[in-house]
Amino acid sequence: MAVADSSDGVGPAPGVEPTPVAEPAPVVSSAPVVRVISDGVVRRVDVPLGEVAALLGSDGESVWVHLHRASEAQLSELASSLGFHELAVRSALAPHQRSKLDHFASHLFLAGHQVSLDSDTSKLQIAEVDSFIGDRWVITLTKSGGLDESSVLQRLEDSIGSGQSDVAFVIYALMDTILEGYFDVVEAFEEYFDNIAAEIFDEEPLRPDEQRQWFSMRQALIGFHRLAFPLREAIGSLIRDSQHLIGHEARPYYQDLYDHVLRITESTESLRDLVSTIVETNLSLRDYRQNQVMKKVTSWAGIIAVPTLVTGFYGMNVEFPSIATGWGALIAVVLMVSTSLLLYIQFKRRDWL
Repeated sequence: MAVADSSDGVGPAPGVEPTPVAEPAPVVSSAPVVRVISDGVVRRVDVPLGEVAALLGSDGESVWVHLHRASEAQLSELASSLGFHELAVRSALAPHQRSKLDHFASHLFLAGHQVSLDSDTSKLQIAEVDSFIGDRWVITLTKSGGLDESSVLQRLEDSIGSGQSDVAFVIYALMDTILEGYFDVVEAFEEYFDNIAAEIFDEEPLRPDEQRQWFSMRQALIGFHRLAFPLREAIGSLIRDSQHLIGHEARPYYQDLYDHVLRITESTESLRDLVSTIVETNLSLRDYRQNQVMKKVTSWAGIIAVPTLVTGFYGMNVEFPSIATGWGALIAVVLMVSTSLLLYIQFKRRDWL
């Protein structure tokens, strides 16, 4: 297969803060990128959105349109020509959609997310990618961040062929690109928590700043699981309920996608179990270290109490044998030293000191 235009502009690198406090300021939408797929060949054409429906007039041709920061006017224009359902348009315009697949009479709506992990801030960078899917057209849009179109095109080039379902392979290439980023995030989580699992057994406990980062990574892991888990059901539903769209040629590719997302969700669940184990182990180690400190403090207090007891006895203002004599002072010193030394040996044997 050939790609006529492999130098398409790629949007900025993915990365927005999840669940921001305030909505971002309105931005000017970028020009749409329209690609026509015919006989396994992808070529880019510059046409207005209103003429996209006309491109579908030729038999055997499919259209992929990508919009970066699509405006409501652009979606309305496409909705009128391609027949988007109003609920799908509303979902595409709404912020922070969960991963899902919605079935409508004439098309599908698929919501997914590109995800990366910022190791310095311990926060997820999330870019939502929405797709309207028809029999011969795909409309993808990103609200912020950017879609790695070059990677999608490369996967499309490697998989699609003449006479196959063009739309199915566009969605496959898109989802495979997204899931590749998920594997990178899982690997980063595994490396971080493996290091934490080793560090908690060090003699020095975690510093407050390390504990704060640990907490942030736990929150990021929970957020990542919330993004990845619904995607499993979305891809599964795509395989089960959209066989007319996928076809026999693309079905093995979608099975591979489902296997990938299944591995990702299983990895996140295993990581969550690992984090819970690390937390419990850290609490147990903290209690153990506190007990060790208390044993040492108590042991030294017991040793110090012996000289205090002897000197207190001889310091009483009463008459008793050996008071104010040299041999009495010698007895007191011998008692203090011998008893303190005996206690020290006993505590040392029991590993209290």
